[in-house]
Amino acid sequence: MTAIEIDGVTKRFGDVVAVRDLSLDVESGEVFGFLGPNGAGKSTTINMLLDFVRPTEGEIRVLGRDVHDESVAVRQHLGVLPEGFSTYDRLTGRQHLEFAIESKGSDDDPDAILERVGLDDAGDRTAGGYSKGMAQRLVLGMALVGDPDLLILDEPSTGLDPNGARRMRDIVREEADRGATVFFSSHILGQVESVCDRVGILRDGELVAEDSIEGLREATSADTVLRIDADGVTDDALAAVRGIEGVSEVSDSDEALRVSCQSDVKTTVLSTLEDAGVDVRDFETEEASLEDLFVAYTTDGREVEA
Repeated sequence: MTAIEIDGVTKRFGDVVAVRDLSLDVESGEVFGFLGPNGAGKSTTINMLLDFVRPTEGEIRVLGRDVHDESVAVRQHLGVLPEGFSTYDRLTGRQHLEFAIESKGSDDDPDAILERVGLDDAGDRTAGGYSKGMAQRLVLGMALVGDPDLLILDEPSTGLDPNGARRMRDIVREEADRGATVFFSSHILGQVESVCDRVGILRDGELVAEDSIEGLREATSADTVLRIDADGVTDDALAAVRGIEGVSEVSDSDEALRVSCQSDVKTTVLSTLEDAGVDVRDFETEEASLEDLFVAYTTDGREVEA
């Protein structure tokens, strides 16, 4: 089943087009990362998924239901961690969860959820005394109530220390393993890369990429780095490598020869070195990170091939 179906959606605020002709499908059970620079339209899209904002054009279906016509039914199956949430300062962490459990009509154990999100020692403290990271974990716990079919997380790592961020990633994978769909926006690209099955990248309100991270690597000119252990590297050999179309940078040190290049010229780099009399003992590839890919798709500095 398709968990999220966005079909030809445009959202205008007066003369400003926040989202333009967006079409996107997210399949059940996958972890989908939703990326883009500030102002790209990510939060507007999430608000339309939650029926907080209505599209100017187009249709949105969540879990097989129209988000506007069947919004109450949709929300019964959602868990949401919104950006810019506020907790109730006078309520304890446990009381927040008890409220969420009652609202969802579920039989969750609040203590079990507190332990899961790392707040088992703070459940009886009022949320007004929580740090930003603790409040973030509390709202994540509220989102988990009732084993939702779809989790929508907007910047879930905000305020989290490394241990909290690791726990969040573990929870995301656990939720996917039980069959839930996770749709989340984040600016911490390393965390997205570690948990996502696919990503979509928005730029100026338009979807400019949608694929697995490996698929994005193949479709963009973001460079691969070859780290080559070699003997007998001469200036002529370096000049020959620098002359290869698709090679952007070559550096030689006592540790290794490093060549930044497009993925499809790696073999050419190695054969050129060998033809120049260089003894290539070993090499390894450092693939473009999600941060590299993000830059490639959201700036004019690199060209997208597909």
